[in-house]
Formats: sequence, structure tokens, C-alpha cells
Amino acid sequence: MLDFMDYVQNAFYEASHWNRNNSYALLDFPTPLGVRLHISSLSTPHFASSYTLASTGHLSGSLSYLYTSLPLPSLATATRSLPLPTFTPTSYRQLQRLRPPDPAWWWETWHAGRRIDTRDALLYGRLYLPHSTLEALYLRRWTPTRQLKISAVSDARLPNGGSVLALLAQDHGKWSAEYMYSTDSALLGVRGLYNFGPDPRDRDAGGGVIVPSPVMHELAGDEKTTVPAEPGEPVSRFSAGAEVYYGLLNKSGGMSTGIRFATLAAHTGFPYTMTVTLNPLMGNLSSSYSVRAGELLSLSSRFDFNVYSYESDVVMGMELWKLRDRDTGGGGVGGEDSKVLGAVGKREGEREESAGGDIAGCLKARIDQRGSVGLLWEGRVKELVYSCGTSIDLRGGKDLITGVGLEVQYSS
Repeated sequence: MLDFMDYVQNAFYEASHWNRNNSYALLDFPTPLGVRLHISSLSTPHFASSYTLASTGHLSGSLSYLYTSLPLPSLATATRSLPLPTFTPTSYRQLQRLRPPDPAWWWETWHAGRRIDTRDALLYGRLYLPHSTLEALYLRRWTPTRQLKISAVSDARLPNGGSVLALLAQDHGKWSAEYMYSTDSALLGVRGLYNFGPDPRDRDAGGGVIVPSPVMHELAGDEKTTVPAEPGEPVSRFSAGAEVYYGLLNKSGGMSTGIRFATLAAHTGFPYTMTVTLNPLMGNLSSSYSVRAGELLSLSSRFDFNVYSYESDVVMGMELWKLRDRDTGGGGVGGEDSKVLGAVGKREGEREESAGGDIAGCLKARIDQRGSVGLLWEGRVKELVYSCGTSIDLRGGKDLITGVGLEVQYSS
């Protein structure tokens, strides 16, 4: 389940026209453990707060606050009216056409012959109780192609009392790069991604140019003004990326490289994505294949292999969305859930409704070669969004069920 503060942070990225998908990174979804309750609110267009209470054998919780200088007046936050996929994003994310960076003059504000524009920033803090662990985040958009992100954690149980991570990101559409430094082992690193094919900064490259609207955020119902695509629009994208890092204190480093092939929204067949990553120093090779087999079904598999130890691992997973009849009641959602799923895999700007009614929930499952099974169900009860899951060990050990969790979220 997507955390409320992550949802607001994603809205900040969209409103400031930053592409979160144009980077060299991999993601996995977790399953809940114990019981966890989230209560959140966006009290003003600039300020959000969230409170968490958890029980995992002992009682714990957290307080978090977020401030953004960029107002988000159109951001819907009430769980009773938001589409369910807003809090449970689809595992298969359809890549869209690359968006060119904003022209530099778009960011200029002049008054009486002087520039008075400022740069958008986001501040976030979270205090974990009862251990008094503090997390902080500072995010600032410097230019249309550059963003600075500084995150820190303070905890007496950590070496040196905590650590700070600074990351400077550049995104030019055709390519992106990230430069990082961490006080933990004085780690330095750089990673980048290059997209083969037309350059989105060239209007004559085909595929059209997306013109950002005044307020853009991640809700699928929002529209983006798009210059009509020309014939011969690319239907797929091939990307290559790499990362290198080195610890100055422990005198050790590492690197990895990867490639990705994915279909775009203009592809007329079923969407799919293939990736291969390699860590030559550790000898790890990983490959994955994901496909949206139907409007409500996604399948994925991953194979890991170590060329030095010959150890391997296979993981398979699926995601299935369940619809309910409109006659049974949609809790006031009014079909927005199905519109979100209908937009997945469609050409940008098109919004189609799924047949069969609103979304009742989503089932996610995975299994690996060691017999470890994970099951997760995400749904809605009136004004609450919930996620419940379990971990099962099929190897015939002492415990068949190794973990059970329930997570409930409410926001206004």
C-alpha cells in the first residue's frame, strides 16, 4: 500500500514536471507485518500530516509532517472518494512517451525589470516512537533538468548516531544521471540511464510533445495537453543504465549495469517489459519479464544466478484486480476506480472504463523456488483502505505461516 506521504511527494514530482520513471532503479512490493493504522490529512495546499500506530509484538508509532512551497490545491486526498489504485498502484507501470524538460524561461518570473522567481522545495520529517528515531528529507528543484534530494536519519543505535545521503539528479529526457554521497563509509556513487530512439527535445523526432498543464499530479483522471502524435510514433523503448560506487573509508566499491526493453502506450498488442542486470564484481546476473496479460491481470517472473557460486533463484508473481457490479454499490466512488485501470496501457489522453463495474480489490501473490509464498489483498471498506497479507513456508518446517499483517489507512 502506498504511504500517504509518498502519495503527496509523488504529486510534488508531477506538479514540478519531474519524471520519476526515467532513472536506473528496481522496485519490489512489501507485505505488512502485524497491525498498522495510518491517519493522514492534507490540511492546506502546502501542509500535510500523518500519524501511524503499529503493533508487531510491541506498541510503536510515528508522527510525520510535510511542507511544500509548491501548492497542491487540486490534489484529492480523501480515501472515500479516491480511486483504489491511487493507494494500491498497479505493479505493471506502463511507460509513456518521454517528456521534454521545461524551457528555462517557463521558470522565470519578472517584476519591474527584476527576476523574483523562487525554486520549489519540499520538507519532510518523521519521528518514530518509542526509540525516537528521526528521519528528514529536503527536496529542491533547482532547474527544469536538475533536482537536489538530501535525506538523513538520526538514531543513537546507528554508527556515528546516523547518516546523511545527498543525491543530485539530472533528467534531460533522452538521458538521466544521479550523483550521490553518503556519510556512511563516505560513499560516492554515480548512475545513469540512456534511452535509445527519438529525442523528446526535438519536435521533429515524432511521437508528439507533451505540454504540461498548470497543475499536474498522479491521479489518473487528470488530463495532460498533448500535441497529436505523428504517424510512425515509437511503440517500444530500449534503455541501458549503469551505476558505480566507492567507499572512501572502507576502500571498497561496486558496480552494476542493466538494459530494459519495454512497450509504450502506442503498442497495439499486450504491454510487456524485459530487464537484465549484471553485477560483474559479485558475479550476480538477474533477468525479469513482466507482462500485462489482460486488463485486470499482470504476470511477472525473475531469475537470479551467480556465476561464481552457481546459486540461482526463481521468483514468479501475479496481480489480479477484482471488479464488482455497479448495482452492489461503489461506496460513492462513481466508477473512478475502473477508469484508472482502463487508462493503463492506453494511449495518453484516452480514458476508458473497464467493463463490469468498480474495483472491489486487488490480489497479489508470489512464490519462489524455496517454497516461500506471499499473499496480499488490498481493498476498501467504506472510507477505509486496507491491506492484509501473509507469508507461507511450504517446505514443511515448524511453522507453516511465518507472518500475518493488516494495514489500514484513512485520509481526509
